[in-house]
Amino acid sequence: MLLVRDELRRSATPGEHAISVGVFDGVHGGHRTLIRRMLDEGRARGLTGGVVTFHPHPITVLRPGTPVAYLESLERRVELLKEVGAEFVSVLQFTSELQQVSAADFTRLLVEEAGLRVLVVGADFRLGRGGEGTTEALAKIGEEQGFEVVPVPLYHEDDDTERVSSTRIRGALAEGEMEEVARLLGRPYAVRGPVLHGDERGRTIGFPTLNIGVAPDRALPPNGVYVTRARLGDRTFEAVTNIGTRPTFDDSNNRKVETHLLDFEGDLYGQIVSIQLLCRLRPEMKFDGPQGLVEQIRADVEATRRWFS
Repeated sequence: MLLVRDELRRSATPGEHAISVGVFDGVHGGHRTLIRRMLDEGRARGLTGGVVTFHPHPITVLRPGTPVAYLESLERRVELLKEVGAEFVSVLQFTSELQQVSAADFTRLLVEEAGLRVLVVGADFRLGRGGEGTTEALAKIGEEQGFEVVPVPLYHEDDDTERVSSTRIRGALAEGEMEEVARLLGRPYAVRGPVLHGDERGRTIGFPTLNIGVAPDRALPPNGVYVTRARLGDRTFEAVTNIGTRPTFDDSNNRKVETHLLDFEGDLYGQIVSIQLLCRLRPEMKFDGPQGLVEQIRADVEATRRWFS
């Protein structure tokens, strides 16, 4: 518990706060609605708002060996939470020790080290050992420890009977339904990483690509070719991106993210690029040789131009 206490002391701003607690992977529309409600509840009481989140995902401790594909990197998650308005974001390392902490002991830490006065969480939220801390149980704990609990109804998009969740978004992503992913997230799905040196085969066939170093724990859509938008600092480019194993040239199963920027020439090695995946054009295909691939890439580029126009 010393690590938790130290992180809260280090990251939480001085004073009393409204706080939301959760993983918030993706910071989707439901998460943003919850955070905004937390900020509103805080302002109504003269409090600022903060977020307490966990990394790695608790499922990796609760069910060891379960792989997790994150919708956002931890760094981007923190950025997005602060963009919504959180004054501070405390990232707590989820461990087997933290798993055993009772709801009352955990909230006591929030009261003592993060100035918790209002806890704003989803209606189905559970906290503490064995999920004992339901919103009803937390309300009773709050009466003893001096904080309020505000449960927020689960978020649905307009005319949508199924709630927005990270699990639902992962399902749409796994099907390559990028428009649906963007609707649920409230923004296009994006991956970010440095431009790495590759074999430069794209350059030899007339379509140079950026080999993007995407973290292996990021969730990716199915292999295929996608209409994308690339962001480099304050510059934006229309682009076409291949996600896959490059079966025409490579027999390995190593997935790569390779992006061809339309109407661009230059060296971007080492720069950080964000790739927004907007629409899936087609599945990945194996060609008999370079000429068939070149003709298909040319058709993909034209389809991308039409999509943007």
